[in-house]
Amino acid sequence: MNNAAHLNKWRTLILLAIAELLGMSVWFSASAVVPALTQAWSLDESGRAWLTMSVQVGFVVGAFVSALLNLSDLIPIRRLFTASALLAALSTAMIPWTASDLTHALVFRFLTGLLLAGVYPVGMKIMATWTQKDRGLGIGLLVGALTIGSAAPHLLNAFGGVNDWKTVMLWVSVLAALGGVVAILFVDEGPYKTASPKFNWKYVGEIFSERPLLMANLGYLGHMWELYAMWAWISAFLAASFKLTGVDSVWASVAAFGTIGIGGVGSLAAGQLADRLGRTTVTIAALIISGTCALSIGLFFGGNPIWLIILCLIWGFAVVADSAQFSAAISEMCRTEYTGTALTLQTSLGFLLTLITIRLIPTLESWFGWRWAFSFLAIGPALGIWAMVALRKLPEAKSLSGGKG
Repeated sequence: MNNAAHLNKWRTLILLAIAELLGMSVWFSASAVVPALTQAWSLDESGRAWLTMSVQVGFVVGAFVSALLNLSDLIPIRRLFTASALLAALSTAMIPWTASDLTHALVFRFLTGLLLAGVYPVGMKIMATWTQKDRGLGIGLLVGALTIGSAAPHLLNAFGGVNDWKTVMLWVSVLAALGGVVAILFVDEGPYKTASPKFNWKYVGEIFSERPLLMANLGYLGHMWELYAMWAWISAFLAASFKLTGVDSVWASVAAFGTIGIGGVGSLAAGQLADRLGRTTVTIAALIISGTCALSIGLFFGGNPIWLIILCLIWGFAVVADSAQFSAAISEMCRTEYTGTALTLQTSLGFLLTLITIRLIPTLESWFGWRWAFSFLAIGPALGIWAMVALRKLPEAKSLSGGKG
């Protein structure tokens, strides 16, 4: 690849990452303003949880339907990304414009998740058309963009005032719409464009019967058990802790933004390291660090805010660092005709699993308090570590990261 082509490649990938960051900013838009919505709509713990869970359900449905219909091959991919981002922006804006209670908000949150299935996975497919040997770095860049985009509502919440939830949701809607505009104007597919492997029901049983793929999927499920519950509730955890120490709640939103957003750096770093050191090595290390943080974070609750923030930043860095590597592992070990089915199954099962932990954290907090609620999440990393250790012992692990395992 000559210099001009190389520059064009990375210019496109950076603009794609910006579009992804902006487009995904609506994901946690309601979660970031849960305290204000709780007061406005008298929400119980179930209602607060469903503000995030409804997006997860919508995303699973959208990803599954998209895979079954092969939408990314039927519709020009850049237009699919843009239309999805614009409609996700609209569905988010409809909450402050029209919703007066939880029921109406959940409908729009479900639609937001449904539409974001045309942003994140489609962005990944565009990225794949530009990368080959450096795909770990490319995936890390895109997951990093998703991570910072997911954190953005917390920063807007801090600047907009923690009680002004309508303004926060309208601003993230503007950001998502801008993401769609960036995509349609500046992003296109690269030279490695191929047709997407289609979802096929007959492959499902074979995928689960193959031990290497099973271990990679178990590693991913362990990771997802922890990730979205942490993202969904870290702001509430920080706000409660800061209240005990007399720190303004605005700083809880700032700290939550930093905690989630630093995962973008972790994802990018892990992508580079995985290409050099191996996927199992990087995922095991990330799971050890994040699981340790889940177990210990509660011990700092109500304590020195500086130490709490430092541990939160370490957790945020590690908790998403391994995310992209599980999908990369599946794509490297899977037969070509299985790839579409395997990745759709992995994503769908992972996001469905998040419903359990997102819903359980507020219940555990009511039973045991914030000091112990997050420790429950360490079950996931423990499972993931076992699965990835088992995977690296298999002969098929040699196909990962160009033979690095």
